[in-house]
Amino acid sequence: MDIESALGGVRQLRDAVRERNPPPEEGAPSPDDHVVMFSLVRNSRGYIERVVHQINGAYASGWYDACAVMIRRLVETLIIESFEKHGISDKIKGASGDFLFLRDLITVTLAETSWNLSRNTKQALPRLKDVGDLSAHSRRYIAQRKDIDKLVQDLRVVVQELVTVAELKR
Repeated sequence: MDIESALGGVRQLRDAVRERNPPPEEGAPSPDDHVVMFSLVRNSRGYIERVVHQINGAYASGWYDACAVMIRRLVETLIIESFEKHGISDKIKGASGDFLFLRDLITVTLAETSWNLSRNTKQALPRLKDVGDLSAHSRRYIAQRKDIDKLVQDLRVVVQELVTVAELKR
């Protein structure tokens, strides 16, 4: 048997296994929590837990742009949850009633007096936004593992603080 025939057989076997055992409909839990410790969001909201699994799973798979975009989404979600918990979500909505873009969400969050964010969170929020923006909007930027690695401590501080502000833990 030549190599091409063997590879063809392997592909057929892989496709047959995947057809009989597709990935879970709602996504799978991540095998590790290298980026966001799952304990920070456990028992919060199901959609927040799934986003954290996607962040960690994308990182574990080496999909760093996907990881960065999901980090951006998590930060945005936690900011919105914080404003909604305090009954002041109108502060982060535009004239059409839609939520502001992340840049403006962060600006309003940093100025909000209903809570007192730590100095570390205030410094970290713009950095988290920047990498997510580059991965989402820059044609030529491709995130690398070190781009995510340098955000882990900032992300830990921001996630824990916003989960607390939004009172998401049961």
